Amino acid sequence: MALKGNLRDFSTTQLLNLINLARKTGTLSIQTDKESAQMSFREGKLIYAFMGNENGNHLAQILQNSGKLSSEQAQVIQSHAEGKSDKEIGHLLVTARRVTQNDIIQSVRQNVLDTVYKLFTWGEGVFRFDANKLPNSGYITIPIDLESVIMEGSRRLKEWEILQEELPDLDVTLRFTDRPDARLRNINLTVEEWRVVSFVNPRNSISQIAKANNLSDFEIRRIVYGMLQAGLVEFVKPPRPAPEKREPSSRQQKAAPEPS
Repeated sequence: MALKGNLRDFSTTQLLNLINLARKTGTLSIQTDKESAQMSFREGKLIYAFMGNENGNHLAQILQNSGKLSSEQAQVIQSHAEGKSDKEIGHLLVTARRVTQNDIIQSVRQNVLDTVYKLFTWGEGVFRFDANKLPNSGYITIPIDLESVIMEGSRRLKEWEILQEELPDLDVTLRFTDRPDARLRNINLTVEEWRVVSFVNPRNSISQIAKANNLSDFEIRRIVYGMLQAGLVEFVKPPRPAPEKREPSSRQQKAAPEPS
């Protein structure tokens, strides 16, 4: 019988602790009003995770997100990948020397972790654990110790709470401070941070930048907060409302000079 419940009563942290201590094998599914996710485990170790309706055949996208493939290369691979599993695609890429086996392992591992860390901030939703249900054999699975995942996820949850206080509104816009080029030369930015920088414009809200770069609320808040602290950007102040124009009184209208 599957284990079912609600995240209001049993958090992601508690679920992972239970799976770790009991060395469970199976798949945990979480569903909210807007999102869904699945995590798979073997003897208490995290081996696979994905968001939404992903179901394999997305290795090229993972490698693109990690910077191992360009967007053009990923598109070409995906167009020729129909009917092939992630393992088969990975084998072809390694044979063709497009990437190394370590590139694939590290990229898939990071993708799994990024997915799971997002779930720590979910406070609403229903969950279901199906014992002994595992991913298709064509998926690439990487065993990851849950102790480190739980510790990092808990740290990120605290960071998330702080970021929500610092950046409560994602509909505000940003602009660069004075001499941004000089500041950028002295700061090492990640690929994701550079992408966000390229969208900084008073016409783009933070939420729009997040959507354009496929970033979660947590990820965009963390990046923008770092840029604010580094003095790269600042909030665009809303324009002051124009003073209301008062209609002249009837006496003033009579006294007003006529145009020549």
